[in-house]
Amino acid sequence: MNDFYIILTASLVSASCALLGSFLILRRMAMVSDAISHAVLPGIVIAFLVSGSRDSLTMLIGAGAIGMFTTFLIEFFHKKARLQTDASIGVTFTWLFAIGVVMISLFAGKVDLDQDCVLYGEIAYVPLDVIITQSGINLGPRALYVSGIILIVNLLFILLSYRKLFLTTFDPAFASAIGISVTLWHYVLMGAVSMTTVASFESVGAILVVALLIAPAATAYLLTDNFKTMLLLACLAGIVASITGYYLSVWLDGSIAGAIASMNGVLFMLALVFAPHGILTKKFKAVVH
Repeated sequence: MNDFYIILTASLVSASCALLGSFLILRRMAMVSDAISHAVLPGIVIAFLVSGSRDSLTMLIGAGAIGMFTTFLIEFFHKKARLQTDASIGVTFTWLFAIGVVMISLFAGKVDLDQDCVLYGEIAYVPLDVIITQSGINLGPRALYVSGIILIVNLLFILLSYRKLFLTTFDPAFASAIGISVTLWHYVLMGAVSMTTVASFESVGAILVVALLIAPAATAYLLTDNFKTMLLLACLAGIVASITGYYLSVWLDGSIAGAIASMNGVLFMLALVFAPHGILTKKFKAVVH
């Protein structure tokens, strides 16, 4: 049963990340996810210091706020300081992440909120942190409920806001012309990325969640030109990587999260070679013609 809990949690996290990652890929903002995944660390620490607990909702609020602030800083440095986007991202996330590490060492050193936990996570511990009612009923792993709720929220967010997200992604000029605030939806999307990132911390950590945000979406991008199909394929790629990655880690007796991220890389390489516009396919067509 523990195997099932781990695989299901990983699949839910991967699907949540893949949905938002598809928008990031098409907006050419892939590395912003890396920045947010690191920069939200101060928000997590502040939320813990204010609330005195590691409650998931409090962490999500703190991370969401800092994620929005991170996006604002990147845009501010890019437009006002005239830095290139990659330089703005580099300055912002390293600065905020460093502040978070310092805050942990100063204020949360004796609490289970350390750098290794935030960076790497450990999905193997998911079955151990369970929800037990007052009557003693075991409702299952807490991470399973958190990741499931985040996936539902992301699905509702995309379904209800699909038109606005679609227009601001593919044609921001037209979206602005018909009265849709491109800036507002940019920040809303970044807020969703922030919350999804911190919800995934306990499962895969801040570093590996970047792979789950980008790799499945990048794989799907190589396989189709239809955006709705891309969203479905991205989720499918994330789930396949979660299942195969888990059994790879069992076989190798290694990190589960690391194996899942590695399988995402393997799927991307397969798509790069065998996709309709892949390397091998292009060579085959060239030989035929």
